[in-house]
Amino acid sequence: MTGTVSKLAAPRPAAPPLRPASIRAAAIAFAPSPRRVSVSVAGRARIPSVIAMASAKEGNGAPTKKTSLHDLYELQGLSPWYDNLCRPVTDLLPLIASGVRGVTSNPTIFQKAISSSSAYDDQFKQLISGGKDAESAYWELVIKDIQDACSLFEPIYDETDGADGYVSVEVSPRLANDTQGTVEAAKWLHKVVNRPNVYIKIPATAECVPSIREVIANGISVNVTLIFSIATYEAVIDAYLDGLEASGLSDLSRVTSVASFFVSRVDTLIDKMLEKIGTPEALALRGKAAVAQAKLANRLYQKKFSGPRWEALAKKGAKKQRLLWASTGVKNPAYPDTLYIDSLIGPDTVNTMPDQALQAFIDHGTVSRTVDANVSEAEGVYSALEKLGIDWAEVGKQLELEGVDSFKKSFDSLLVSLQEKGNSLKTATV
Repeated sequence: MTGTVSKLAAPRPAAPPLRPASIRAAAIAFAPSPRRVSVSVAGRARIPSVIAMASAKEGNGAPTKKTSLHDLYELQGLSPWYDNLCRPVTDLLPLIASGVRGVTSNPTIFQKAISSSSAYDDQFKQLISGGKDAESAYWELVIKDIQDACSLFEPIYDETDGADGYVSVEVSPRLANDTQGTVEAAKWLHKVVNRPNVYIKIPATAECVPSIREVIANGISVNVTLIFSIATYEAVIDAYLDGLEASGLSDLSRVTSVASFFVSRVDTLIDKMLEKIGTPEALALRGKAAVAQAKLANRLYQKKFSGPRWEALAKKGAKKQRLLWASTGVKNPAYPDTLYIDSLIGPDTVNTMPDQALQAFIDHGTVSRTVDANVSEAEGVYSALEKLGIDWAEVGKQLELEGVDSFKKSFDSLLVSLQEKGNSLKTATV
């Protein structure tokens, strides 16, 4: 492992994480009345009253009508998660009441959260005063948020026997091309977070696919991120299955995983390619690539998690590695703002939604099974794009590189700002 993890192996969060008793107290304190309220989430967009109203109570004590997020899970078997995390984590309470069943985070989310909020200042000052460097302090800040969020979602985890209620935290993006470094980082994060419902996020780079196998074999649950192609997705599934088989555990029920298949970024890149080609045939395919590929990924999921190999693992309690639709916020304003939710609804799936997509779906999303509808049409789109010269493997490789680079830049930018803040604090105390 690199010096980063060995240097960070000792720290524990400076402030105590939320425990179930404090969660109940926070929930009681929140207890919204049935009036219109606005809830600030993650220091960013203010979630509209439609979400806060979901947790209001009627006069007889029964919940007000369910949101479409509840319907996604109860009627279609899709778990809606929230793609954001920031202090105070109790801002997640109205989202949980509205039907959110898990949380994902990444270096970019934490960069925005920590750099734009004063909520981290007191803990950061304590850490710097105690001799921590900027990177050690970063991990302490992150770990506290993850632990507190895990505590909020632990009731869902318990109610579903470990099928849902997860919070994801990513290893350092600097390790995206370091197989063993990623393994050691995942072990360290799993140990220090010390929550049953934490997912350690590992990117699906060629170097990290073997890491996934080893981490799963060590009994650590994983969210595999930055999957942009079907070929990479199949390698990820195989790594999960290999890891389960290598674990030696007689009970596999507590080792779970999701595979985060990115959606909107695929359309963003391929649409540019189609516009460059410029023919009527090419232009007619804009906005169709991402959903088509995702539907074919779901078909692969159905194939790989069936048959003798899977059945042998299932007998030991193994759970399927669910497909998680990521990057589901629409980036092209010409497309419907719920496109990447409405089009990929089905059982055993997860959709992690950023603020605007979550708001939009609650307001006007359509709850209907779509993920395995019109698969032959998806095949046609996929093939038509290949005939136009679109190389799916190259698209996946480019998007993976861009994703890793984006997370590295966010991580490095935040560490620089934390270092500057730490230096100024030290100067002020001299």
